[in-house]
Amino acid sequence: SRCIAEALASAGWGTVVPDGCLIRRECRLPQAVLAHAQRFKNVEEAFTCVDSATLRGRPIVIVDDVVTTGATMAACARELRRAELRAPWGFAIARG
Repeated sequence: SRCIAEALASAGWGTVVPDGCLIRRECRLPQAVLAHAQRFKNVEEAFTCVDSATLRGRPIVIVDDVVTTGATMAACARELRRAELRAPWGFAIARG
């Protein structure tokens, strides 16, 4: 996902890929091995926004390689909203 975000930024989207603003709190089971409902539970409280000042007032795009259920992207968006940042957009290369 980071490689995709950096490629979009370097392609002239006028974006920046800040390092470490939204991080995973802990390693959990890979989403691919879980059923639909389990995926949402697996990423509940999995992410934290540690540097909201860097993102404040800027448009935000969450980049993922594959979106299947949308659980990971939803968990990231929830955490960004909790940090009182702008509502994020989602971007994925593929849908599973």
